[in-house]
Amino acid sequence: MVTIIGGGLAGCETAYQIAKKGIEVQLYEMKPHKYSPAHNNPNFAEIVCSNSFKSNLLTNACGLLKEELRVLDSLLIKCADKNSVPAGQALAVDREKFSELVTNEIKQMPNIEIINKEVVEIPVDNKIVVIATGPLTTEELSNEIMKITGKERLYFYDAATPIIEKSSIDMKIGFLGDRYQKGEACYINLPMNKEEYENFWEELVNAEVAELHEFERKEIFEGCMPIEVMAKRGINTLRFGPLKPVGFIDPRTGIRPYAIVQLRQDNKAGNIYNIVGFQTNLKFKEQKRVFSMIPGLQNAEFVKYGVMHRNTFINSPELLDETYNLKTNKNLYFAGQITGVEGYVESIASGMVVGLNIVNRIKNGEKVTFPETTMIGALSKYISTQNKKFQPMNANFGIMKNINNNNIRDKKVKYEKMANRAIEEVNNILQNC
Repeated sequence: MVTIIGGGLAGCETAYQIAKKGIEVQLYEMKPHKYSPAHNNPNFAEIVCSNSFKSNLLTNACGLLKEELRVLDSLLIKCADKNSVPAGQALAVDREKFSELVTNEIKQMPNIEIINKEVVEIPVDNKIVVIATGPLTTEELSNEIMKITGKERLYFYDAATPIIEKSSIDMKIGFLGDRYQKGEACYINLPMNKEEYENFWEELVNAEVAELHEFERKEIFEGCMPIEVMAKRGINTLRFGPLKPVGFIDPRTGIRPYAIVQLRQDNKAGNIYNIVGFQTNLKFKEQKRVFSMIPGLQNAEFVKYGVMHRNTFINSPELLDETYNLKTNKNLYFAGQITGVEGYVESIASGMVVGLNIVNRIKNGEKVTFPETTMIGALSKYISTQNKKFQPMNANFGIMKNINNNNIRDKKVKYEKMANRAIEEVNNILQNC
């Protein structure tokens, strides 16, 4: 019997990989009896920030990671593929249907016992335990983790973007299209002139933010920075970031806009859209006031306002090996964003590694390690390698072992070769699992 604490992306992937091999699993999930500050869906695998699983291209790091997971029969990626919504070259999902499908798949597996109960004490007997409680681990369980690891916990910020009803967007101003007219023209683009942008920026940097309490003393993780914090770095910072106008022509004027705001489809029905890059900690009334200044959003109906919440991760380089196994207790594994992998697909990958290793451990006692020539292995290596300034990490080619050919200068060609090599390596590992 294997105990898994947490029914998020990583926990569900781990449970599936173990249970499908005939091994019994107890999956603990505190919802619906208790919710974190950012969750409100009773189903498993709830996603609370963007609905995008990022690029599907093999020459993109996250695209490669997804393909590696497809080779390994990832339940979560299969569910994402089945519930995709138009997003150009990216994989974006209808978050409600995605979560429903994952929940149904887990519930119908005969070897998984679901226990809807908050875990406040970690079993320390001979049972194998996986902690996959995510970046919003409760304070009680965080204290338990501290007792076991003997290490201080760490925090980084995360923020979710607002979601808007499509019917409330003024399409006389907005237009469909992708940058440089690539992709499926599935983003709604809202162009701004210089005066509109500067007025918006002025109100944004002076808007009232929600009280952060303990967050105020922590560093913000650059990968999910609130739009208002980014704006305060300079009046043109947003124009070189999420409001970059390069590659667009305003059909009303025939010229490139001064800045542009993009909205991405958030569900399969295509009736709600999220504002790309607008993670925020503004108070709800301020979000309504300031974001309604964006041309085309003057009558916007907000389905969900952006929120900021605490994210917890452990000092994995000191605590875990490359299989996400605690060095000081071989019966304890960690999976998901609590390990310092950052992102939906990265969390799923960690759950995959843990699941495969527990199966192999029970069946033949051997570890399943992925080489750094794979994206899965590169992430495992990153979180288990000594690093005094350890911070959460997304999938990227920079942490992978490079191709031994200095003559390849074209990045796309190099990444394609690295991707092909990685897929071959994963197929070889699969044959031995």
